[in-house]
Amino acid sequence: GGRYDDLVKRFKGVEVPATGVSIGVDRLLAALRLLNSDTAQPAGPVIVLVLDAAKMGDYQKMVGELRAAGIRAELYLGGSGMRAQLKYADKRHAPIAVIAGEDEFAAGEVTLKDLLLGSRLSAEISDNKAWREDQPAQISVPRAELVAAVRDMLARDLPAV
Repeated sequence: GGRYDDLVKRFKGVEVPATGVSIGVDRLLAALRLLNSDTAQPAGPVIVLVLDAAKMGDYQKMVGELRAAGIRAELYLGGSGMRAQLKYADKRHAPIAVIAGEDEFAAGEVTLKDLLLGSRLSAEISDNKAWREDQPAQISVPRAELVAAVRDMLARDLPAV
């Protein structure tokens, strides 16, 4: 920053009073991140977990249906177990994990795990056993109702969606 009266004169031949300011963009962004560090991250995509590699086509179809309905969705492509996949969904800030294993396929259902609600409720739990039995952030719905159920869950958790 400072005065730049002579700079304009050098190029235009006319004396013009001028001042300047400089901002370090990197430092500004770092400061803004610090200020906003307690705000929520934007929601990531709905993650469809892969629990049976032989059903990959079914999982891809689920992702395709969600995307066709305008819902951001992603298929987990690693070879990890369910716990690692849920950890991945958490890192991606996914609002919902779609779970369909052998039992769900046999019943013609999918299980939706509301990761945002689960995160909020987990801060309030007093009894881990009751939490596991109730599973308040997890519901099973008929496979044909996947898109509608995800849309409802997103509308409840993320009013702007």
